[in-house]
Amino acid sequence: MLRWRIAISVVLIPLLAAVFYADARFGPIAVGLLALCLAVAIRSVWELVDLFRGQFPQLRTWLIMSCVGAVILAAWWPHIADPVGTADSTNLSMVSVVFSIVTMLLMASAAQRFQEPGTHTRTLGAELLIVAYVGLLLSITAQLRWVAGHAAGYLAIGSLVVCVKGGDVGAYALGKLIGGPKMAPILSPKKTWAGFVGGILGAVLFGLLWFWIATPWFLPTQPRPAIWALVFYSMLLGGTGVLGDLCESLLKRDVGQKDSAPLLPGFGGVLDLLDSLLFAGPVAYVLWQVLPMTPWLKS
Repeated sequence: MLRWRIAISVVLIPLLAAVFYADARFGPIAVGLLALCLAVAIRSVWELVDLFRGQFPQLRTWLIMSCVGAVILAAWWPHIADPVGTADSTNLSMVSVVFSIVTMLLMASAAQRFQEPGTHTRTLGAELLIVAYVGLLLSITAQLRWVAGHAAGYLAIGSLVVCVKGGDVGAYALGKLIGGPKMAPILSPKKTWAGFVGGILGAVLFGLLWFWIATPWFLPTQPRPAIWALVFYSMLLGGTGVLGDLCESLLKRDVGQKDSAPLLPGFGGVLDLLDSLLFAGPVAYVLWQVLPMTPWLKS
């Protein structure tokens, strides 16, 4: 299994880096990232429907996928409508409107299918959860592509990935080394409070290294963000990433499953790769706006 992980990583990481490199030079619309988000969303919806199918047999995969796709496209609308790149990157009003319409559509669909009391509202709740978990969280996370300016888009996205995955490394290492009290012994027996602390420390270490090394790549003439802001940013992403992993465990355990449907050997499903990123993404988006993370936009 370890060999599979290493072999697949050797292929996937350069492939994703090439996609992001090309996307960064294609223009502010970020067509490559849009295609990647839609592909990831479709697969994630399929995995969640597969998880929930035993309890909610009336889930309609095509309808949920369409709703999630509409929410994601809404996040791109300001940039598609303004291809020269002057759109307000913090404008999520279209996402809010489309998510509201999607909610009404799913409710109307449930009303149309109603035959007898007992299951329809629970199925509707599962559909709304999938749309919010995949579509809404992914849409907000994708805004990191623009929140720091076009040139620094992948500095911001990279910081999310590096902090969260660095937190995963720290959580595993310190949890394995120290052990101790469990965070949620029934839900996730392997997660400990020592691992949670390790996740925060790992995120800070990897986050600081990322900004120190990568900022000159993207912005050769600009200063790095303040150290205190980077530490605070990385700490919150590390903690939120651990929480995201725990919450995906909630979804799987509640339907009696250990893992989502595997996509690649040794990696589990897309949700197993994205759970912590989806939770930490909106937090990162807020922090990029409230912390002094973008001195190059104010100079």
